[in-house]
Amino acid sequence: MAVETKFVVVRKGEEKMTFANKKDADAYDKMLDMADTFTEWLSQSGLEIDEVLAENIALHLAEQKDAVQHILRTSKLPETIAVVADETTEETAEPVAVEHVEADAETEEKAAPAPKKARAVKAA
Repeated sequence: MAVETKFVVVRKGEEKMTFANKKDADAYDKMLDMADTFTEWLSQSGLEIDEVLAENIALHLAEQKDAVQHILRTSKLPETIAVVADETTEETAEPVAVEHVEADAETEEKAAPAPKKARAVKAA
């Protein structure tokens, strides 16, 4: 007979997710805490959004916290977000649109080489 240990994340008396190890369960619980905080923040913002939408946005922000942090630091989308968006486009768009997107990316790389930084030279 095998013995299995399972870690269950419970919120408001409801089982949310079951994990095989404590580290993953703790990470998921922390993400849910962050989502709760985002939900509260959104509800206090004065925006006119319903509670379900606020919870969905908050959960998405918490799940994508690395991307959110990158955007806040750099004001740019992270590379991984662009890849995920391309994959989503491939699944939902017509093949012509996907080919057009790929052609644009190649054209931009060829047309605009990265500018080189000037270096200061010290006299000997």
